[in-house]
Amino acid sequence: MNTSHCDYIFYADESGDHSLTSIDAGFPVFALSLCAFRKSTYCSRIVPKFQRLKFRYFGHDVIVLHEHDIRKQSGEFAILVDTKVRHSFMDNLSEAIQSSAFRIFATVIHKSELKTDMFPENPYSISLRVCLLQAFIFLQRRGQTGLVTHFVFEKRGAKEDAALELEFRRIIAGNNEIGLPLDGFQIHFSDKKTNSTGMQIADLTARPIALRIFRPNQPNRAYDIIAKKIHHARRFARPSRGIHVP
Repeated sequence: MNTSHCDYIFYADESGDHSLTSIDAGFPVFALSLCAFRKSTYCSRIVPKFQRLKFRYFGHDVIVLHEHDIRKQSGEFAILVDTKVRHSFMDNLSEAIQSSAFRIFATVIHKSELKTDMFPENPYSISLRVCLLQAFIFLQRRGQTGLVTHFVFEKRGAKEDAALELEFRRIIAGNNEIGLPLDGFQIHFSDKKTNSTGMQIADLTARPIALRIFRPNQPNRAYDIIAKKIHHARRFARPSRGIHVP
């Protein structure tokens, strides 16, 4: 096996749950956002940019940028109750995301539309397979296949993580649409408390993408900011009704 490392690293996060037995009518979608960063750019430009943002508004860099907490203005994000602070923070956060160079591989499952007889797997498994294939094609075009490539996912629990790792290994072993092994792909799990900038960016992108599919006519500033970063798939673009690939 090639022990050379890929120039890119991938961070993933999701929005919504992947249950098909109890579908929330208010949010019947599941989205997986897989964000790819060139390591050199990530270290020299992106991480410092988000560190400066944290020091400016919170005075420290221990804060974790969590989309749910920002939206609900909870915990340390209670400072956003102040309209002036909120507008300033959101403008600066938006600028940090917009000016950062990364690509997004995303899949959204509209659970109520999914043909479960054709796709018996849960939405997470379907989304993972599509996103990993798109990442593989992205790397292939850049001569980066076969290298050690790290994919970082958020810890959700021992049982859930074990199931995800098993599915990941099945896919990279060749259980995918192209029938080829995705050599060098490695999976890692990390808690949000590790304060990874890449994980936080993935978290901030997942819900806007989900809302774009669920409520396409609703104003969605967050999606507009990341729209040009989304990798528009040409292959496997619409595998089935209920599976949406930007």
